[in-house]
Amino acid sequence: MSEDKPKLDLRSLVDNLLVRLQAAKRYSFVIFIVVVGLLYGFLLLRISTLSSAQPTQDAIDKQVKSSQLPHIDQSVVDQLESLQNNNAGVKTIFNDARSNPFQ
Repeated sequence: MSEDKPKLDLRSLVDNLLVRLQAAKRYSFVIFIVVVGLLYGFLLLRISTLSSAQPTQDAIDKQVKSSQLPHIDQSVVDQLESLQNNNAGVKTIFNDARSNPFQ
């Protein structure tokens, strides 16, 4: 009933690891290409996922609430309209430009 148990000391583990690394050294280029391919695949998948993500309704509402609508005083509007109505030369330039902008 004597069973041979594998030795679990540190020296045998290091020796076993070195032997396996020497065997894997032949395939180092292939392993490198596979690792780089996996990284590129992961990045492409992540970019695709993030670029097609849609914002939630809460995020849209928060953004809309934080933006402010521009407000122009009625006095400024009245003054601009009076200036436009008083200057006939400017009015004709605008009318000519509107009828033929490429002239």
